[in-house]
Amino acid sequence: MFLVFFNLYNCNIAILLFIYIFVNKIKVMGASKLNIYSESINKMAIIAKVFAHPARISILQFISKQKSCICNDIVDEIGLSQPTISQHLKVINDAGLLKGNFEGKSICYCLNLERFQEFQSLFNSFFNKTTSNCC
Repeated sequence: MFLVFFNLYNCNIAILLFIYIFVNKIKVMGASKLNIYSESINKMAIIAKVFAHPARISILQFISKQKSCICNDIVDEIGLSQPTISQHLKVINDAGLLKGNFEGKSICYCLNLERFQEFQSLFNSFFNKTTSNCC
């Protein structure tokens, strides 16, 4: 009985290890190919990721409607759990669309308007060139 359990246990570990290796190779391959694209294409992909999820758009809209930086909890306003909000804020922040400062144990967020304008210019240029060269 012990040998059967041991063999099943090792089999499960082997399967999990295989999945882990397979998934990580996909991630590494995908990330390593970013260098074949121009900087502007990579920037557009980063900002497109932010706007690809309705929760992130909702978070951005909520922050933009505030009269000053938001320091309070936005969970009640958005309707998602704190960990989910934090993950979305990280994606938004990684794109450079937030400015933040620490006040005690909380972080205050504001929109980085300069970054928004940079991305707006980048996308406008892309769409203008794309539509003007179309048949």
